[in-house]
Amino acid sequence: MQRRGLLMGGLALALAPRARAAGPAVLELFTSQGCSSCPPADALLGRLARDPGIIALAWHVDYWNSLGWRDPYSSALATQRQQDYAARLNDEVYTPALVVNGARMVVGSDPAAVTSAIEAARSIAVPVTLQRDGASVIADIGAAGQPVSALLASYDPEHATPVGAGENSGRTLTDYRIVRAATPLGRWDGTTRRIPLPEIAAGRGVVVLVQGADLRVIGAADLPPA
Repeated sequence: MQRRGLLMGGLALALAPRARAAGPAVLELFTSQGCSSCPPADALLGRLARDPGIIALAWHVDYWNSLGWRDPYSSALATQRQQDYAARLNDEVYTPALVVNGARMVVGSDPAAVTSAIEAARSIAVPVTLQRDGASVIADIGAAGQPVSALLASYDPEHATPVGAGENSGRTLTDYRIVRAATPLGRWDGTTRRIPLPEIAAGRGVVVLVQGADLRVIGAADLPPA
């Protein structure tokens, strides 16, 4: 009961609008269905994702797959992205790890740490908008004043998975905002860009992240499934 009270209290703090810097806070959770410590972080991300001021993505890493259960949403791309963040932030590779605005990595199941990271996050200053044009999606990215790169991530909003082996054997896990595909949209000098996006699979949402050379997220937009 005490643990639940702490969790709910942390959620209330994390969702408090007065605590957030201007612009959305981008939360990237590195998780695995093979990790017994990850379900609380997955649940926390799902709660936080309901806030319109938060853009949430769950990257399922593949380095747990040899330990009894192969996460069906895992990818080497997710592992590489976490490794890139860990190297840039001088941190370790672990699960559940939550990266806020590309600038700070914390334990993703710790509401107080997540709240603190959101509060400390720098403002996202580069405007990004996504709009549908028939069956296509167009991304408009504002001026950044520095060299940038952009990434398109498409995600499934939610899945429940019965787990048959590994640390979570016998449980049905619910995951949220699961990255299913990621496509680099290029690097450029930070001038304004209009980018037609590749075709998005039916039922998936779309997030575009704009990052500086130091991997900080300086622009982001989210377009839910049609």
